[in-house]
Amino acid sequence: MTLSVAMAAGLLWLLISWSDVSAQDLWTRWRSLSLTVWAGALALHGGIYCLRSLRFGVLLSGEGQPGRGRLLAISAAHNLAALMLPAKTGEAALPLYLKRYCAVPISAGLASLVVSRLLDLALLCTILAGSSLWMSQSVDQAPAWMLPLSLALCAAAAFGFAVSARADWLLAIFDRASRILGLRGTRVGARLDDLSRKTAESLRTAGGSGRLWRATALSVPLWLGVFAFLGVLATGFGLEHAHGLPGDTFGAAWSLLAQMLPINVFAGAGTQELGWVVGFGLLGVPEDLALETGLGVYTVYRLNVLLLGVLGHLAMALFGKTPAEHPGA
Repeated sequence: MTLSVAMAAGLLWLLISWSDVSAQDLWTRWRSLSLTVWAGALALHGGIYCLRSLRFGVLLSGEGQPGRGRLLAISAAHNLAALMLPAKTGEAALPLYLKRYCAVPISAGLASLVVSRLLDLALLCTILAGSSLWMSQSVDQAPAWMLPLSLALCAAAAFGFAVSARADWLLAIFDRASRILGLRGTRVGARLDDLSRKTAESLRTAGGSGRLWRATALSVPLWLGVFAFLGVLATGFGLEHAHGLPGDTFGAAWSLLAQMLPINVFAGAGTQELGWVVGFGLLGVPEDLALETGLGVYTVYRLNVLLLGVLGHLAMALFGKTPAEHPGA
């Protein structure tokens, strides 16, 4: 964790050092955000959490039917862990929380997480592909690689949707690694094989057509909410909208891609802002303005995640470990 915090601080220091942004500039920019805008962004953030927990509920249906209140609290607490721990290792908190507070098997919780993240990646690739295609056709002097990028992202999105339907295929990689490492026949290998088998079954269930379609239907407004959240904050921090909604979508999508990939350090600091600067820089937004607004947007984002995550942990403590004691929770 210490190394992760140091790397995050180093990335932010490099970004600020390579720009002409001063501490006074950042303070002035952050003070420009009104309480009304922050409240609106927080409301959108809460709505995103509700949709995410509903999606987990769809993918977990049949696994003891965890209550919506519990799922919402667990989703908020899980997002905090996923943000704070490096390289997305905090994602592992979800199946652990589901096991502890909803009695959901680890394999089922892991399957719901994998399918959710595959859907997220597929939808983000779809959105970025559309905005890249728009940019290649509508923006003067757009890089020549925008059209090939759009086509590559379309292929990645199609692959993501296909794998989300049969994510159990991914476990073939694990089985091969287990054989290479000589784990077969060992006690640890037997336990891992058992978890792999159960997870494969849960992945096939979670990726079933009915559940997958319902989860995808929830993912669409969820991602619209994500971009609305970023757009509200970007406007509140004074980012110019020279290319309208498609341009804002393109610029913000790069920061989201950096956030989703397992390259994040502590709290995603540095990587998210770098993606924001790259995305809006390609639209011609001055680097200093992009950096100031990116730092502002993601500072608010982290504070929101911290607030909602703490509330989620408090709610989990109130619900207790055994859902049978709290019917309807």
